[in-house]
Amino acid sequence: MIEASPWWTPDIHADRRPFLLARGRIKAAIRRWFEDQGFVETECGALQVSPGNEAHLHAFATTRVTPDLEEQRLYLHTSPEFSMKKLLAAGEERIFDFARVFRNRERGSSHQSEFTLLEWYRANAPYEALMDDCAALLALAARTTGITEFHFRGLACDPFAEPERLSVASAFLKTARIDLLGTLTDDPAAEPDRDALARQAEAKGFRVTPDDSWTDIYSRILVEKIEPTLGIGRATILCEYPVCEAALSRPLPADPRVAERFELYACGLELANAFGELTDPAEQRRRFEIEMDEKERVYGERYPLDEEFLRALAHMPPSSGIALGFERLVMLATGATRIDQVVWTPLKD
Repeated sequence: MIEASPWWTPDIHADRRPFLLARGRIKAAIRRWFEDQGFVETECGALQVSPGNEAHLHAFATTRVTPDLEEQRLYLHTSPEFSMKKLLAAGEERIFDFARVFRNRERGSSHQSEFTLLEWYRANAPYEALMDDCAALLALAARTTGITEFHFRGLACDPFAEPERLSVASAFLKTARIDLLGTLTDDPAAEPDRDALARQAEAKGFRVTPDDSWTDIYSRILVEKIEPTLGIGRATILCEYPVCEAALSRPLPADPRVAERFELYACGLELANAFGELTDPAEQRRRFEIEMDEKERVYGERYPLDEEFLRALAHMPPSSGIALGFERLVMLATGATRIDQVVWTPLKD
């Protein structure tokens, strides 16, 4: 087997350089757009006492040694979310960050262990405002590179078309012929009906094992059946996630079974994850504990809670926030097929 040449060889760099220069132009255009909207750019620190408390996110850990030789366990953040929400509690109202973030156990054509999240928050704004932001940024990225259509893995998407808005329940019913809402409950503390979802999934030909939780079955259907159909022709905003799949978002006022969460897709590729932010510290703690219990069940580990973050929630205004995978947007706007084409110094496998 012939080993591929490293990214720093002149011929490989020459092939990648047009993508990298386009990356810079897109970043500059987005920065101007946010500043014109009255946003302030932040620079959140990467070292945190908690990397985030989602069951299936994996962090890099390190040890801080103080001048008196005391040791403190710290983590590289998987998102600047906790820090940015503390800034909202401090009084900031519109903020954004091109944050370098770190996630372990992730590698592939659209994944890197170190990457850039474009994250932004609007205080006292509904989460639908973020949907409008997403549409504007898709068009902006396309205009910056001069393309008229996104392409990825044989799929096409018009970045200038208004994104479709599709609820998770509607997607399950339309694409998988599964009644998802019927397995949920109005009580946020109650477990969804695992057996009801399992029966429907098995009837539709999905693999279900005795050890599968409701979330396992839900995730399998979403990944295998729903996601490949999203963002084709035009972007898709998949919204109103089950509350149990939206640990940091508030319930939808019209239906407490689902939450103010959406994800943005183009060409079947997930680009962004957004929330109408939960600001109840007690409820947030309860959800984090559930996530960490699941992490311990599946992976045998758990991360600490950021107590300062939980205290800050009590002072945070009603807000909406979103994290967008910047490299993935650049890939679509430049025609790149692999994430390492749009990263200046990609990590070698």
